[in-house]
Amino acid sequence: MKRISLTQYLIEEQRLNNSIPAELRLLIEVVARACKTISHAVGKGALGDVLGAADTENVQGEIQKKLDIISNEILLQANEWGGHLAAMASEEMETIHPIPNRYPMGEYMLLFDPLDGSSNIDVNVSIGTIFSVLKAPEGMATPTEKDFLQPGTRQVAAGYAVYGPQTVLVLTTGNGVNCFTLDREMGSWIMTQRALQIPADTAEYSINASNARHWYPPVTRYVKELEAGKTGPREKNFNMRWIASMVADVHRILNRGGIFMYPADAREPDKPGKLRLMYEANPMAFIVEQAGGAATDGKMRILDIQPITLHQRVAVFIGSRNEVQRVTEYHAA
Repeated sequence: MKRISLTQYLIEEQRLNNSIPAELRLLIEVVARACKTISHAVGKGALGDVLGAADTENVQGEIQKKLDIISNEILLQANEWGGHLAAMASEEMETIHPIPNRYPMGEYMLLFDPLDGSSNIDVNVSIGTIFSVLKAPEGMATPTEKDFLQPGTRQVAAGYAVYGPQTVLVLTTGNGVNCFTLDREMGSWIMTQRALQIPADTAEYSINASNARHWYPPVTRYVKELEAGKTGPREKNFNMRWIASMVADVHRILNRGGIFMYPADAREPDKPGKLRLMYEANPMAFIVEQAGGAATDGKMRILDIQPITLHQRVAVFIGSRNEVQRVTEYHAA
């Protein structure tokens, strides 16, 4: 494959499809640079004194890791001054982060999970960054939380970076999904996969089986069928894979198919799920749908959900289309 940089791809995409305005292109490049900085911090590990807990809690009541805080600050500082954004929102912050008055205000809004898979940080397992870009509403003067509460169908771009053996950036602007690998010597993002497509059928599933006793009947029914294998009703053997890092699990699915499930369960019946709609489910659903897959909360398409709060939680069934459809149908039975 001819070496195409992220910048070249974005410029050519604008020329061919008129789908990436200059301000959006520059915003994506800034986010990509921030991901390079986070990758460098992750790569240093104990040598950079970035491992372990920070003795603070985020808005979700979760103990923050040092790298959670570092990654959040990297993304905030990288994106404040460019003039592309009106405001930002992070899974790690209680409310939105308006662009300081000393900088020009742009027409986009950025949401991000700065470091997904925090439980894997200290054991050197793949983690990542997830981001979503929305247009600011027409006539917006001072950004508020309400301005961010747009359904996932309104996203103009979404992506994630995986910090693993290679650092990769997966991106969609609504015209397919492409993957870029960080050339660490050159410091450039180089396209390594174009127009990723998720197989409609799969023999792999991803779920935290330790929660099985808390699952609701539709999930229990579905997983029992998969576990029964060739002698069961599906007449097919399935393998289970679970990395406990959504970016890594979804990245595997993008490359070879599968279904990732994080359902609601009976432990907290008042909560519709654990993953965050705005920072995790929406951007991943946009990416997966653009690659031919599907994403629901067990009842409806994730991208059609109207957000009510900035940190809203949701159940997630995402990946190969036919399997997502099957488990969603079990919820309707």
